[in-house]
Amino acid sequence: MIITYSEDDLLLLSGIQHFAYCERQWALIHIEQQWLENVRTVEGRHLHERVHNPDLVEKRGDLLVARSLPIVSWRLGLYGMMDLVEFRQVGSDQGGIKLPNREGVWLPKPVEYKRGKPKTDDRDEVQLCAQAIC
Repeated sequence: MIITYSEDDLLLLSGIQHFAYCERQWALIHIEQQWLENVRTVEGRHLHERVHNPDLVEKRGDLLVARSLPIVSWRLGLYGMMDLVEFRQVGSDQGGIKLPNREGVWLPKPVEYKRGKPKTDDRDEVQLCAQAIC
């Protein structure tokens, strides 16, 4: 039996990183909707504003770069916005997907922008993995 979620039950993908870091932080932000900006969050928001330009699609050889790509998984109950996805054109024997208005088969690779130093735990990788399986 496949379970699907209603739109009201979907969870924000960015919340996975919050949950992996601290369940209380996740609840404050995503359930109680309590959020205070600080210097780091403002810098992160500005970084994402520059990255999230859905009108900017780059094509270089066999590489197609799409920004601000909305995704949803009704089966997993997740939705969000991908910062950037690199699609590399591959042979049909290498897997991949078909893209609207594009010839051939494309292998997607999600890219998530984060501000600051790499984390010592795996919370960012958990979020990226969830994006990839959506």
